[in-house]
Order: sequence, then C-alpha cells, then structure tokens
Amino acid sequence: MEESTADAFVNRDEPIPIIDVTASEGVSSDSERKRDRSKTTLSSSKLKGKLQEFGANTNESGSSLQDRLFTKLLQQLIPTENVGNALETPDEQSSKYVNRPGFSLPSMTTNFRRFNGRIGVVFVFQTRLIRLISWKTPSHTLSLLAVSTFVCLDPFLLAVLPILVALFFVMVPAYLVRHPSPQPATSRALPYSINGPPLAPPRTVRPVSETSKDFFRNLRDLQNSMDDFSTAHDAFLKVITPAINFSNEPLSSTIFLILFTAACVLFVCSHLLPWRLLFLGVCWTAIAVGHPKIQTFILSNREEHIRPHERAAQSWLDMWISQDILLDAPAETREVEIFELQRRKGGRNGEWESWIFSPSPYDPLSPQRISGDRPKGTRFFEDVETPNGWDWGDKKWVLDLWSKQWVDERMVQGVEVEIEGERWVTDLINEEAADDAGDEKAVSMKGKERKRDWEEDRGTISLLGEWRRRRWIRMVRRKVLGSQERITAKAES
Repeated sequence: MEESTADAFVNRDEPIPIIDVTASEGVSSDSERKRDRSKTTLSSSKLKGKLQEFGANTNESGSSLQDRLFTKLLQQLIPTENVGNALETPDEQSSKYVNRPGFSLPSMTTNFRRFNGRIGVVFVFQTRLIRLISWKTPSHTLSLLAVSTFVCLDPFLLAVLPILVALFFVMVPAYLVRHPSPQPATSRALPYSINGPPLAPPRTVRPVSETSKDFFRNLRDLQNSMDDFSTAHDAFLKVITPAINFSNEPLSSTIFLILFTAACVLFVCSHLLPWRLLFLGVCWTAIAVGHPKIQTFILSNREEHIRPHERAAQSWLDMWISQDILLDAPAETREVEIFELQRRKGGRNGEWESWIFSPSPYDPLSPQRISGDRPKGTRFFEDVETPNGWDWGDKKWVLDLWSKQWVDERMVQGVEVEIEGERWVTDLINEEAADDAGDEKAVSMKGKERKRDWEEDRGTISLLGEWRRRRWIRMVRRKVLGSQERITAKAES
C-alpha cells in the first residue's frame, strides 16, 4: 500500500475531533440511529423501475455477471405498488423529465470512491480552521484577529478579501512551485531570485489513489464528520425544538413575543446601533473563547459564578410567564341544531306521529324531498351526538321559539309557520291539486282561518300536508386536548 499520494489534498495531521455531547433522551444512541435508518426506505415501485433501467444499461455496457444477477434478484424481491400512478401523465416539472441516472449500487459505490478521493481539501480546510481558532499557533490566531478587526471596522474590505486570498494562498504558492528556491550545496545560503525560466513543472491537484493511506485517512475524516453532524443535529433539535414547536405553549408564546418585539424595534431604530463595534466585540469574543486558558477558566468558575445567575434568570422568566402570559382562554362555543320531524298517520283525520330527528328540515323543496328519499337521522333525542372534537355545553335541548326566523333564513316555501304554541312548521299543499291526486292525507283546515297561497296569491285554499317539523338548539363547546391527546390525535391524522 502506498504511503501517500503526491499533489493531493489530504489531512495527514491528527484526526478531526468528534463532537462530544452527553447522552440523553433527546440524543439517540447508535442502535436507535441504525433502526431509524432501517425504517427509511425508497418506494418499492420507484426502486424497481430504477433497477430495471440499470439492468438495461448494464446489458448494453457489458458489466459483470455478479452485478446483473444482483440487480435481477432485487427486482424479484421488491413488490410493485401504486400501479394506478403509472397511468397518470407526469408533470413537466416532475423529476421524471430530469435526465439523471437512477439509483444503483454499483454507481453508488463508484461515486463514493470518487468522492472520497477528492474530499480531502475540505478536511484540510477544516483541520486548519480548528487549529487556527484553538490557538495552536498564537501568531496565526492574532493575525486572524487583526484581519477580523479591519473587516469589522471597515466592511467594504470584504470585497478585497477574496482577491487577497486568491493572490496569497493560490497564485503565490503556485508560482513558488514553478520557481523553487535553489538548494544550497554548502552551508552558505544563496539568495533567492525570481528571475529566470521556471525550474519545476506546475502542480496539479489529483485525486487520492485508492491504494494509498491517504484514501483511508479521508474515510476516517468522513466518518468523523458524519458523526459530528448527526450529534450536532440531535443536540440542536433537543435544545431548540421544545422552545419553538409550542409543545410548551407559554414558553413558545414568550419567545414569539420577544422576537416580534425585537423585529419591531430593529425595524425602527436599527440604523442607530453601532453595528461595527457590535460585530467587532462578537468576533473578538468568539475567537478569545477558543483559547485553552480561557476555556479552563470558564469551566472552572461555571458552577460558582454562572450557575446561580442561570437559575435566577430561569426563575424570573418562569415567574414572568406564569403572571403575564395567559393562554387559558374560554373554549370556543357554537350552536347546533336538530329538526324534529313528524308525519301524519291515518289519512285526512289521522294523528301526527313522531318520525325522526334529522339535521335537515326536509322541507317541500329540499333535494331529498324532490328525489323521493326518506329523511335521515335518529329516532331518539338521546342518540343525537356532538360533532367531532366538541362536547355538549348545555344540559338539554331547547326549543327554538323563533320559528319564522329560521324559515326566512333558509327561504323555505310552501309551509305554514306557527308563531305561538309548539312552533311547528307544517307543509302546505293546494286543495285543488290534492283533490285531483286523490290525496287522502291532506286535511282541510276546518275550524281554522283559511290561508291564502302567499306564493302566487290567487286566492286558492291550502291544506296541511304530510310532514311537519320544529327546530331544537343546543350549545356545544370545543374539546381542550391535553399534551398526550394532542400527540395521539396528530398520529391518527
């Protein structure tokens, strides 16, 4: 195995340190991560289609027999699903129109090897940055502080900074490679001259050889970087998520109020703040905290000086939230209705019979009535249920005494309205039409005041029809879900 690859960027120093976070409930263990990754799978239909495409490509390119057999095996193991989606015409913006290769294990392996051979420059930059901010070489860190000071005090220097980086870190080293200093044959040093023709070939960046130790150094750093990202991701979510996802509504409401107030204040007076001095202070503080002695001082005095202030601040914040953030608003209330329907039994002189409790009035011009369907509902008051997510706000149903009002609101026609008594709203039919049809269920209004047809006003006499209804109302109150109930409802939805 080769020791190293020439002209390749590789971190040959100590390995990149791994972020260490104390294990807790919010940070999953390695076994839990493996289980979570095992649950995350591709859609079987998409994967099978990609494998079929790969099989066709491999047949054309003449790949190894092992790859083709493995692809065929996966095609047999993965079931086909979502057959109906294949008949749909894909959108022009969908990924099906993007000319990119599908998933394939040989391509994944090849691309990973190529990626690992070229990722060394990132690890070199990461290692040098860590050494720079951790004061490994104080002169380098002080130079960084000087540059940061100039940039903070004069932000227009940001336009010059990339050019200077290209000159001193790219162009000058490349020139020195072409014009190296002469190696003295004696102890006496020779002066360096930039004149004359180039003495060495230019340096070209090449990928790391797969048979060298540098390849495994990149694997080591890539492994540590993936672990760093996973650990930092879990730790960030553990700290930030409970404060912003309203699982603790008073705390999240307080944070929202603070952020909204800060946005309003900065919108008005942000031009009055000394931003250059603020960024300078933040920059110096961030770099100074990386010094080993300062870190030791902070950690040694944290329990004595910082912890008491943290507890006091937390106590004050909890007290302020409990006193000023009020979220116990009364639950939302609504009025629901049900219609008691009765039907005449026994023809012209029959009695009214309780029929059903329906959510619709089943008036003469309703769609159910015109289509000949029977009213839908329940036969008893006790069987009437609340809407989903609501509880009863009253103990019992109340008769709606404003029967004419709900008739006018629904524009119900062909009915007689009782404004006193039991508030029944009864169907009306024309007497001549009833006689022509031989309707035995229509009842003449003897002993009562004759009602003129108010729709056409032609003086025809109307008779009471087969159905009548009245409206009952009751208050409902929205359910207040606890934390566990919210989690269950969210999982069910």
